[in-house]
Amino acid sequence: MSDGGTRKRVLIVDDEPANVHALASALRDQCLLSFATSGAKALELASAGGVDLVLLDVVMPGMDGFEVCRRLKAEPSTRAIPVIFVTALGDAEDETRGFDVGGVDYIAKPIRPGIVRARVRTHLELKTARDLLEQLALLDALTGIANRRRFDEALEHEWQRAHRARTWLTLGILDVDHFKKFNDHYGHAEGDRCLRAVAQAAAAALRRPADLIARFGGEEFAFILPDSGPAGSGAVVRDLLDRIRALGLAHAASPTVERVTVSAGVISLMPEAVPLGASSAMVSADRLLYEAKQNGRARAILLDFSTGARSELLEAPSDGLVA
Repeated sequence: MSDGGTRKRVLIVDDEPANVHALASALRDQCLLSFATSGAKALELASAGGVDLVLLDVVMPGMDGFEVCRRLKAEPSTRAIPVIFVTALGDAEDETRGFDVGGVDYIAKPIRPGIVRARVRTHLELKTARDLLEQLALLDALTGIANRRRFDEALEHEWQRAHRARTWLTLGILDVDHFKKFNDHYGHAEGDRCLRAVAQAAAAALRRPADLIARFGGEEFAFILPDSGPAGSGAVVRDLLDRIRALGLAHAASPTVERVTVSAGVISLMPEAVPLGASSAMVSADRLLYEAKQNGRARAILLDFSTGARSELLEAPSDGLVA
């Protein structure tokens, strides 16, 4: 936590300016600081993101610190933020209540700067370690992209968000063609390298921060394109197919073309306007993937669910496949 690129952000919440000043003086060389003088403002700042730890006064007008902490822990976006109570309340009942609502520590007033710095440093280090473990738990070890667990979480989140906002959502599943034949011919070590290369090429085609591709299982990958309708998703899928073709990975055992290709099924819809749930939409994408394989592989079939319009993109027209 020595420079602006790595220092963590601490939100100081206290209705007394003197207390805010004392905490800021203790921490300004150690952390990036934000301030709130009410519980409502603290919740607003924490929900906006970027807060790594909260130093929270207990006794405040309106909403006290216990209620602020309870609300922080009730929201998925803020529940992982550690909360340290800073208070003059010192009996066991108050401390127990603070831990019951989700606090991780207590600092007594009047504060001692050295104690504040040490406690804050310890809990920021613990949070960093927890965040790293959570990130690793959501990555596929072989390919380095998101795993099925991460995809399922993102699918539910983006489906609900698109439903509320009445926006487009595109979902897709792609599969490496004749992958068993690839493994039989080249061996599993080369098969692993093939999957890593395909995963990275596909990930490079997803340009926006909210776009996600994950290993769905075996040689299957799934992707989510929030706020993307038929036109936008078609351009992304075209780029994805082009990038995989550009890898030029030999596949001498493939009856389609002697290099690695993929097939994909893609559906674009507005969740609020369709009689489907997220899992049913993925089933529809999987059916389109199966159809792409039945049609000759090395292609993607895209469906605009709102109109029923379908289109087909071939991975490599110049290799004798007809668009």
